[in-house]
Formats: sequence, C-alpha cells, structure tokens
Amino acid sequence: MDNLTHSLAGALLGQIGLKRLSGRAMPTLIIAANLSDIDAIATVMGTSSLAVRRGITHGPIALLLLPLILTAAVIAWDRWRPRPDGPPVRPAALLLLAYIGTLSHPALDWLNSYGVRFLEPFSSQWFAGDTLFIIDVWLWIALIAGVWLSLRRERSGRPDARRPAIAAFAAICAYIFANGLITGQAERLASARLAKLRIAPALVVANPVPVQFWRRTLLWRDSASYGSGGFVLGQPVSGLGSAAPLRLDDARLAAAAARPDIAAFLFWSRMPIVVDDEAGRAFLTDQRFASGVARGRFAIPLDR
Repeated sequence: MDNLTHSLAGALLGQIGLKRLSGRAMPTLIIAANLSDIDAIATVMGTSSLAVRRGITHGPIALLLLPLILTAAVIAWDRWRPRPDGPPVRPAALLLLAYIGTLSHPALDWLNSYGVRFLEPFSSQWFAGDTLFIIDVWLWIALIAGVWLSLRRERSGRPDARRPAIAAFAAICAYIFANGLITGQAERLASARLAKLRIAPALVVANPVPVQFWRRTLLWRDSASYGSGGFVLGQPVSGLGSAAPLRLDDARLAAAAARPDIAAFLFWSRMPIVVDDEAGRAFLTDQRFASGVARGRFAIPLDR
C-alpha cells in the first residue's frame, strides 16, 4: 500500500490504545509501519529496482532485525532529547510496538495485486491477496476518521477517546474481509465461465480497481495466451473469451533478455506479456498494469 496508508495504520494502532504502553510509542508505531519501505532507495536504479522492491526488507530476517534497530534508535533519541513531561520509555513495550508496526506493513502490502516476497532471501515466490487497490480511498477515509476523531476526543479529555479508533479498526477489518469475498467470488465465476468456453487457464486474477471496490478486472492466462474481462458485484462476469498471444517467445525479447532492466522485470513480473504500441514498437509489460491508471508505468521498450 502507499505510505500514507501505512502511516495512518500505525497512528490508528496507537489510538486504539497501544500508545499507552510506553513513551515515544506513537512515533515508533508510525515509523515501524513504514520501515520495510527502506528498499525504496533502490528506485534510483530505475526499472532494475523491481528486483529489489518488496523483497528482502519485507522478509523474515528484516522483520526480525528492523524492529530491534528502530527500538535502539528511539531509546537513544529519548536519552539524547528526554521529555520530562512525557511518559517513560519502556524498552520491552517499545520493542513490542516496533514489531507490531513493522509486521503491519507486509500484511497490508499483501492485500493488493503487486504482492510481497514474504520469504526473501530464502525464496523469491510472490504472494498477492488481490483484495484492495494499491491506493484505497475508502481505507484512507476510515483511517483518517478514526485517528482524527480519537485525537479530538483525547484532547477534550473525554474518557471514550479510543472508541472512534476501535470502531474504525473494526470497520477496516470488515471492509478487507468483504473485499476478499468479492475477489474470491469474481475468480470463481471467471473460472466457471472460462471452463464453459473450454479454456483452462494456469492463472486467474481478479484485479482490484480504483475507488469502485465492488468491481474487478478479470485477468487470465495459460502457457501461450491471455485474456481479460470484467466483474461487478451482483452481476455475471463479462468478456474473457477473446485471447491474445503472450508473445514471450518474441525474438526481440530473447535478444534483450540479458539487459539488467529486462532481467529485473521478468524476475518481478507475475503476468508478463509483450505488446506493441501504435507505432509498432514492442514493449514488455505486465497484464496487471497494462491498462487503466497504471498503463505505461510498467512497460519497457525492447528496441533501443
């Protein structure tokens, strides 16, 4: 997910009551919730950074070590710049909060179709929940409302200050669960329709779309071809019958395979395809991001 979502998630965890466990709890939760994205520095590498993103810093070794480093840094900061009027820093509680915040990051990242390599460096397998769009405005609204209303009550001295944050947390969990059901239903209906069309795909993905959480873009592929369709909650699936070749045997892709950006893209991509633009130039892209708002952001020219 985007870093605003991660930051708000850390703040919401604090407002539901976790920030009472130790001094410096709220900044620890917010920083921890973003900590795995230190791999974003790799974006200076351009497309080659795709081989790094959502990998080792989201894997078990990093998830074990990063909270320890953050806790040590926060304790050192507190000793350098103590707050006489603030609650005391409790190292054990602070470490627990750092782990909770850090683990929230890959948990949220898993929910979208970009995915996470949970087991890096032991395995490079991608895991993707295909449940929420990578920037979910409804999630923003719930997070912002929960944090803001909770802080407002807290500053007014009300004893029920945690209630809006707890309500927002419950609503978010229900929203995620409902979206998981929508994705599951879309994929089941798509698989059933493809079976009637005598298509046996190796992979079917119900890709979330911006804002309209009740819709999915349906993507399928087999060893040689791919296709797409649509799904709206409460309606039958549309499309899916038309197929196009994957073109992963394209001579231009074979000739460019040794390039670092091509190798990184193929390592990263869940659903690689080769397409041509209007001028006939060939591009390597991914089905998940070949249309809609992401179109063009994940496409590499094969001819240079």
